[in-house]
Amino acid sequence: MSKVTITDLTLRDGHQSLIATRMRTEDMLPICEKMDAVGFWSLEVWGGATFDACLRFLKEDPWERLRQLREALPNTRLQMLLRGQNLLGYRHYADDVVRGFVAKSADNGMDVFRIFDAMNDTRNVRVAIEAVKKEGKHAQGAISYTTSPVHTPEQFVTMAREMVDMGCDSIAIKDMAGLLTPYATGELVSALTDAVAVPIHLHTHATAGLSEMCHLKAVEHGAANINTAMSAFAGGTSHAPTESMVAALHDSQYTTGLDLAALQEIGFYFREIRKKYHQFESEFTGVDTRVQTTQVPGGMISNLVSQLKAQGALDKVNQVMTEIPRVREDLGYPPLVTPTSQIVGTQAVMNVLTEERYQTITNEVKSYLQGRYGRTPGQVNAVVRRKAIGDAEVIECRPADLLQDEMDALRKQVGDLARSEEDVMIYAMFPDLGREYLEHRRDGKLVPEPLEPVGAKAEEKNAPVEFKATLHGETYHIKVTGTGHKRDHERPFYVTVDGMPEEIVVETLDELALDGDGGARRDGPRGSGRPRATKPGHVSTSMPGTIIDVLVKEGDEVKAGDGVLILEAMKMETEVQAPVGGVVKAIHVAKGDSVNPDDALVEIEGS
Repeated sequence: MSKVTITDLTLRDGHQSLIATRMRTEDMLPICEKMDAVGFWSLEVWGGATFDACLRFLKEDPWERLRQLREALPNTRLQMLLRGQNLLGYRHYADDVVRGFVAKSADNGMDVFRIFDAMNDTRNVRVAIEAVKKEGKHAQGAISYTTSPVHTPEQFVTMAREMVDMGCDSIAIKDMAGLLTPYATGELVSALTDAVAVPIHLHTHATAGLSEMCHLKAVEHGAANINTAMSAFAGGTSHAPTESMVAALHDSQYTTGLDLAALQEIGFYFREIRKKYHQFESEFTGVDTRVQTTQVPGGMISNLVSQLKAQGALDKVNQVMTEIPRVREDLGYPPLVTPTSQIVGTQAVMNVLTEERYQTITNEVKSYLQGRYGRTPGQVNAVVRRKAIGDAEVIECRPADLLQDEMDALRKQVGDLARSEEDVMIYAMFPDLGREYLEHRRDGKLVPEPLEPVGAKAEEKNAPVEFKATLHGETYHIKVTGTGHKRDHERPFYVTVDGMPEEIVVETLDELALDGDGGARRDGPRGSGRPRATKPGHVSTSMPGTIIDVLVKEGDEVKAGDGVLILEAMKMETEVQAPVGGVVKAIHVAKGDSVNPDDALVEIEGS
């Protein structure tokens, strides 16, 4: 067979897997000339969580990143990961948004679109594939690989044929959790190469320590391309090292033809770059064979641990790991990949932290069980479905068929904040976060999160404070990681609370500004001063998060079970319900506030 080609993932999935997607564009550009000269089949540089991270943490324009990389890599295909009808967000978008996003991505330099659906429902990738082909770009259909009583190699082959019939130029096996074993890889690749005439690519994570063996079996059975990451960003929850696979295949019939010395030079560059991001390293990104039994991807594990830490419930991590497969079975065995991994994981956390399973059900689980994400791979638990959606009709059609065109409405909603159609897409993907980013850009307030100096002594850091604080009987480990620019009388401080990043806005006592009534303005950390939830009529939440909507106002009458707030936690939305019926006496939160389980968010006076 012809030589094997390589797609390098360092600039997207490599750093997403190991340092929480924090690599900045300024650290990518200096090495691009050398990467461009290597001869990779493609470089994955965009999509996945990069769009979100650029806006949320790095305060970069993701579109500008794409344009800069296109200019810096003129001879290499650029590749992105696209979640089908979900694009880069967590809901289904109308078809006009999908077509518009693909067109803008192509205009700004994207060549290869790896398109997948978390449910493996091919109806949800059709429009994206058609849009890519319309732009004259490479459409790669991706199979979200998983194992369960309802998944078989024959099903994956059928799915591949459907995507090729839709126009896909290649097929990728997307093993997002590292579930493949060497012999399962050989069997699946062999079946796919026999079934379709397009090239087969393999994307498998190294979480279980099996990725190099899987790649070898893949190429032996006909795979045309393997996905790797430079050694500095390889291994564990990332991927097999690029340099190692090039060395392994050298002087064989599968040789890549890539220059190992050139690759090693690039690897040393990234080894130094990774040191800059040491504060984002995690003990949960190494080899973990539990993935073979729990199917929980490494990134999902670290998110779950952070959530449990924030609630002082880290001792329940093993219970959550046991609960995840149970929830997955209840939901009909979806593959655990964004967004279904968050849907299943968040529900598992809630099931463990509340008195009974499914006492609290996220809005995403409700939507999932109503069919708004597509066909479930297997049968769902009828009792859970009824508890979640009652007698509501289950959607049988392609979910996006129920959506009206959105682009005109999105343009009106974002208004003058958008300078371009790309800005409209920023707002479309993440309305609240996108609006905040565009407002800060307009006001000149885009400040990226700080990076801790490499090797600096504690007293040399921006804010060398590290201590434990006890609040309401709970002890928290607090570390100040940096400070932002002072604005008027306020300064943002960046801290971690039991490992969870937070921002606190501090107004110093000797520089108090006066409000319009002549009193001292005290705009301290959001959520400060709330009463504790101690009474039956106090509305609280089972997990920390951010208020994204308040559904009631003071004086409203509510019944027990009525929704009063919408909470976002782990990127999932949950309706917080009234524990008793009565009149809303007080509301202690507003949209955007961060809240904790002890807080009384709303007070209801029983009728």
